[in-house]
Amino acid sequence: MPPLDIVLTSWTVNWPALALLTTAVLLYARGLRAARQRRIRWPWRRTATFYALGLGSFAVLSFGFTGVYSHDLRWVFTLKITSYLFIVPLLLTAGKPLTLARATLGPAGTARLDRFLAHPVMRALSNTVVAALLGLGIFTLFLTPLFHPLRTDPFWDMALTVLVPLTGMLMVVPIIEDASSKTVSALIIVEFIYVFIELVADAVPGIMMRISPQILDGATVPLTGHPGWLPGPLRDQQLAGDLLWFLAEIVDVPLIILMFVRFARSDRNEASSYDSLTEEQLEALNREHLNGPNVTQGPS
Repeated sequence: MPPLDIVLTSWTVNWPALALLTTAVLLYARGLRAARQRRIRWPWRRTATFYALGLGSFAVLSFGFTGVYSHDLRWVFTLKITSYLFIVPLLLTAGKPLTLARATLGPAGTARLDRFLAHPVMRALSNTVVAALLGLGIFTLFLTPLFHPLRTDPFWDMALTVLVPLTGMLMVVPIIEDASSKTVSALIIVEFIYVFIELVADAVPGIMMRISPQILDGATVPLTGHPGWLPGPLRDQQLAGDLLWFLAEIVDVPLIILMFVRFARSDRNEASSYDSLTEEQLEALNREHLNGPNVTQGPS
């Protein structure tokens, strides 16, 4: 394992991460300024969570030890990508950026945002099942020779730095943000079943990396000219498998809890809508449910 001073003092500049970080800082700050102008009281805890924990963790992963050694070490790359996908989006979404946008954009801006989110491509990507399968697809690539260019190629480093956190946001936002409460409870149950299966399946690539006696990505030549604490290729792969297995299972817990919360919120909203119906409306609804929509009326 690396010495503590190496972990604390290693740093690099990741330009795609810096661009993404700056954009997020400015957009959230613009929302906060609009909230003050509209006299909307925005909880400081959400702001602190978004900036310090969400963007702070993204900055540490991109510019710190993981940013320096992710090209050389499989376990460091695995730690960075897994955190990009699961941990950073959870912390960012806890700051409720979408809720802030809806509260401060005004009618025209909110309408544009809703049209963007309602686009078929965005609706498909923001489906929790689709986003979770994308994450599983990324982890499956760790078992193939593509794992090496993913770690070492500058293009893939830029693409993953931008796309993986956004994929994580698409997976987490529908669960946390208030807009998700409009989903029908029955659909949430089906979605929960698929997501639960997928989240458990996330551990499979980690287990395969841990138990495989061969170097799966084909990069069998040990690194030269590097500090002595760097592990050999097989040990590096085993450490990466341990981390992927551990993190994929640990992060499952809050995601599953959030799915339960989402279901309870939707169920409560549906119950409230039924409570508001009159006796005549309830009777008509029950009659329609019992008879079915395609019952043919006989002659009177």
